Amino acid sequence: MDRAHDVQRVTFSGTTMLLRVGGKEYRIDITKESDRLAKATQKQRENFEVSPAGYGIHWPDIDEDLSIDGLIGLKHPCPLAKTTV
Repeated sequence: MDRAHDVQRVTFSGTTMLLRVGGKEYRIDITKESDRLAKATQKQRENFEVSPAGYGIHWPDIDEDLSIDGLIGLKHPCPLAKTTV
């Protein structure tokens, strides 16, 4: 199965998530992405699972799911959004 993203690292420094995806580094302010993640303990933040297809990250202790696309600012066109004339 092809993976949507190759997540190589997820770490935290204060309220910043340091995310390495496909060889690129991203710094994400979690206070802008997830209230649950921002309020979580360091131990809860460090307990995560990357989805098998590489689409998202799940934190089971706080029941939070975030998409990789959303975190790194990728937008994909919806194939159903095509208009016909």
